[in-house]
Amino acid sequence: MTDVATLAGVSQSSVSFVLNGMTGAKISEKTRLKILSCVQQLGYTLPVYRKSHHAGANDRSPPTLGRPFILYLVDEISTSPHPVLSVDGAKDEAWKNGVLVVVMTTRTNADLEAAILDSFLGNPLLVGIIYSTIFTRQIELPAKLQNTPLVLLNCYTANAGNGGNLSIIPSEVLGGIIATEQLIKAGHTRIGFINGEPWMDAAKDRLKGYRRALVSADLCFDPALVREADWHMASAYECTRQLMGLDDPPSAIFCANDLMAIGCINAIKSLGLDVPSPISVIGYDDQEIARHTHPPLSSVLLPNYEMGQIAVDMLLHPSQGSKPRGRTIKVEGAFVQRQTIGIK
Repeated sequence: MTDVATLAGVSQSSVSFVLNGMTGAKISEKTRLKILSCVQQLGYTLPVYRKSHHAGANDRSPPTLGRPFILYLVDEISTSPHPVLSVDGAKDEAWKNGVLVVVMTTRTNADLEAAILDSFLGNPLLVGIIYSTIFTRQIELPAKLQNTPLVLLNCYTANAGNGGNLSIIPSEVLGGIIATEQLIKAGHTRIGFINGEPWMDAAKDRLKGYRRALVSADLCFDPALVREADWHMASAYECTRQLMGLDDPPSAIFCANDLMAIGCINAIKSLGLDVPSPISVIGYDDQEIARHTHPPLSSVLLPNYEMGQIAVDMLLHPSQGSKPRGRTIKVEGAFVQRQTIGIK
């Protein structure tokens, strides 16, 4: 208690009141949090509070600091399965290390985000923050986070890789390469590509991967084989019928997500053709639905779960990275082979 009192600049009696959970002392909340922070800084461990929430007023068992936790701040979580998987990865990895994850959704509301940060940043049990977005994109961080242990998940700042915060994003260009190469390995040389909305980072990078795989295989890029859709089945259905109506249609189609691949398969069947022969199809993301299409859809995994795990690991063990700041980690997704790619 003497060490804590010296570091906190308070009396030893104040430390005693806080550590013993005594309710009669006039200790401000600011002073209480400062004392608890000094306890943690000095490496002391307090007894665990084991009373029930309904314990009597005379029960003077020592209070607990509780478990350390990570604040997971995300703009949206309910409109896509991808951020949910990242949360699961983060929660599982944190729990292995005795840490909890608290998830807060902002829906890009700056006032709500500020209120959340004001509520959590002063907590001595806060290990750090995972700042995440539903879509991969550039962000501008709140000034409040400048001095807080932080990992960016599925997003990055303008100065990424140049003294900025550690950022973990999917390796989308490589994913586009992997998907296209699987079709090339199966003997396809005329490969269509149905992309998502072109302004999105994921769409831009998956197109880059598609083009690079063609160049590596000495195949010419044909703009006529590329269509821009909106990530949904209906638009991919129409794009597929357009591609199959070309004078020289593709023998394989790479769709930039699994939902569009399902629309693509439906369009192919509507034309009296079948998958994987004569037309092969590959998706992207490896959503649960890919296992239940007819036939089951080959896809490239979007590594959301692993990204969540890595984000927690980098917060808990920052010294493992060669550069704790200013580094971008791109996580590779694996090819998941099922039954929609046939040999040409």
